[in-house]
Amino acid sequence: MASVETAAEHERILREIESTDTNCIGPTLRSVYDGQEHGLFMEKLDVRIRNHDREIEKMCNHHFQGFVDSITELLKVRGEAQKLKSQVTETNKCLQDDGKELISSMEELKQCRVQQRNIATTIDKLTHCLPVLEMYSRLQEQMKAKRYYPALRTLEQLEQTCLPRAGKYRFCSIMAENIPKLRTQIRDTAMTQLRDFLESIRKHSDKIGETAIKQAQVQRSLDSSVSTQPRALIGRRSRREAQAVTGGTESDAHGGSPFSEQDSGILDVEDEEDEDEVPGAQDLVDFSPVYRCLHIYTVLHETLEGYRRYFNQIVGFFVVEDHVLHTTQGLVNRAYVEELWELALSKIVAALRTHSSYCDDPDLVLDLKNLIVLFADTLQGYGFPVSQLFDMLLEMREQYGEILLKRWNITFRQVLDQDNYSPIPVLTEEEYRHYTSQFPLQDPELEKLPFPKKLPFSEFVPKVYNQIKEFIYACLKYSEDLHLSSTEVDDMIRKSTNLLLTRTLSHCLQYTIKKKNVGLVELVQVIINTTHLEQSCHFLEEFISNITNVPPDTVNAAKLYGTSTFKDARHAAEAQIYTSLNAKIDQFLQLADYDWQASVPGAGTLMASDYLIDLIAFLKSTFAVFTNLPGTAVEHATLPGKVAQTACMSACKHISTSLMQLLLDPEVRQLSIGALHQLSADINECESFARAGPVAGFQGDTLLLAFSDLRQLLDLFTQWDWSTYLADYGKATCKYLRVNPQTALALLEKMKEMSRKNNVFAQFRKTDRERQKLIDTVIKQLRNLISQHT
Repeated sequence: MASVETAAEHERILREIESTDTNCIGPTLRSVYDGQEHGLFMEKLDVRIRNHDREIEKMCNHHFQGFVDSITELLKVRGEAQKLKSQVTETNKCLQDDGKELISSMEELKQCRVQQRNIATTIDKLTHCLPVLEMYSRLQEQMKAKRYYPALRTLEQLEQTCLPRAGKYRFCSIMAENIPKLRTQIRDTAMTQLRDFLESIRKHSDKIGETAIKQAQVQRSLDSSVSTQPRALIGRRSRREAQAVTGGTESDAHGGSPFSEQDSGILDVEDEEDEDEVPGAQDLVDFSPVYRCLHIYTVLHETLEGYRRYFNQIVGFFVVEDHVLHTTQGLVNRAYVEELWELALSKIVAALRTHSSYCDDPDLVLDLKNLIVLFADTLQGYGFPVSQLFDMLLEMREQYGEILLKRWNITFRQVLDQDNYSPIPVLTEEEYRHYTSQFPLQDPELEKLPFPKKLPFSEFVPKVYNQIKEFIYACLKYSEDLHLSSTEVDDMIRKSTNLLLTRTLSHCLQYTIKKKNVGLVELVQVIINTTHLEQSCHFLEEFISNITNVPPDTVNAAKLYGTSTFKDARHAAEAQIYTSLNAKIDQFLQLADYDWQASVPGAGTLMASDYLIDLIAFLKSTFAVFTNLPGTAVEHATLPGKVAQTACMSACKHISTSLMQLLLDPEVRQLSIGALHQLSADINECESFARAGPVAGFQGDTLLLAFSDLRQLLDLFTQWDWSTYLADYGKATCKYLRVNPQTALALLEKMKEMSRKNNVFAQFRKTDRERQKLIDTVIKQLRNLISQHT
């Protein structure tokens, strides 16, 4: 028994040696030497080796002839391989020689292409640069010819149109740097000419007055002698008026006068040929410096430096007056200085109101406000009353708010237009903290999710939220240093912010929602975004309270209307979803092509129309994406449950109503039972869609109620169950409770028209005659029913 076990063990070891990797054979051999029968094992191992040797020898003998044949074939192949090698070498050499020429040609082509591209780029750049150079040359010519008003127009076109198109070149930078200098030069030149004009007018005012008096005297003489010499005087005066219209006298056209050369604005109108004629005062003065200066200052925008010089001159004047008042006796008195200040103050306020009303830059208005505050505080330090200036600043705050609203309107439009309306992907903790620092997102479930994850809103939520805060900061900056209480500042900021929310942001959201190219996915994201912005309104309340130090629960504190703004925008987006979805359904319904005179189908199952199958497929995929059903790859935010249910019910009702309208369309004058069977098959497809539950949350067969009116009507006709309908009409348990008798009568009239058309053939068929009589009977009974219940 032991020998049998030993033999079996040795056999197992031999099989293991044959099948095991040599690296793992050590433990197997150790088990042999640990036993007492290793000699016997060696004998068996020798036997096994000899057996394998014999098998190897048999195999070699079997394949020897094939091996010899293979060697012979290999020797033959070697010669052919040598020939092939020499041919490949020769071919390669020829290819290399030809390739060198090709490479050289390709390099030349490459250089030509580079040159061609450079030439095209140069032409393109020159196309943009040449207008700049031409415009600048024209500007220089206009400046040289002292045509300052056209020069300003050229400057404006150069700065706003030509230079931005040219690009960032050195000569463009030099031109851009010179534009403010040229503008200042034009302004200073115009003002210098105006001052010269005023100085000349002051110098020659006696001559102008003398001329005016003479003219009045001549007019009196003319009135007294008009009856004796009407034509001569009228002729001379007409000639004088013609010369005034054409720009002066003949002597002006032939070189001017000593006055025009020495004094700006004074013309020489002495006429040696007509000494009796007295010119008018306006004929002595050239008002072109006044008009030129007016036009130039109308085109030029206000700058802070101009206001600063204006205030400095006023402060300097009254500082001198105050010093003279306090250091002298009898020269000036307090009443004189106060009267002078009141007069100056009224003119200052009027001028500031006028000039600031043309300003559309909020930064300039803010700088001007700070300058006025400094101006008022300076004069108040010298004892001058300045309350009117602070009252004017409060009036300017309304204008400042309107300018801010215009700027933020543009900002909001840009934010909404540039948004991709997709949830924000967040890959790291750092990105998540970045977005939560910009917008107060509080979602514990979202924080627990691993990265990467998505925020529910798109980029415009944090951007809009931060822009609202920037607007609040801008309002706060204007309220500083106006000697207002914290409550007044808080009230001003809240009122301005409410205007931003209810007017500016609301209009931008409404515009975005109602754009033609906005899709259903974008509308869904707008609903999600406005929901989060609505939830953030109390954070804005706290933000305003923190910067104004006024608690939000103060009795008279105004409340922000952000909640209603975002709620209205969300409702508008929801309504737009329903409208857009129904419009898409209408596009499918336009493909409906019913045969209203179709014959009754056979015994087989009637298939739904192709257009309706496509429509149902579209609705399934749409609501699957909107509600994040299993098996859908969702890349966008999901529609809120109530909105999804309303959209689904609206879509089903729209389909049912549209199909009912198709039946009752006046263009459909004839109707057959076969057509109603086809429509019934389509309604079956719609009901299958409703039963499948495309949107969760409907109780029972609620969604099927959308098709119940049409379903009961079609069942009544296809089953021809008029006895039940007429007997149970008006009862709560009526099987066809939703069938309107007038609707049924309209369809029967169309079926009667169909039968009347086929009356020639129907008179030979008894069934058709009986059906015609039955239709007439039902029509009569329905009319009686309608008359009884009217």
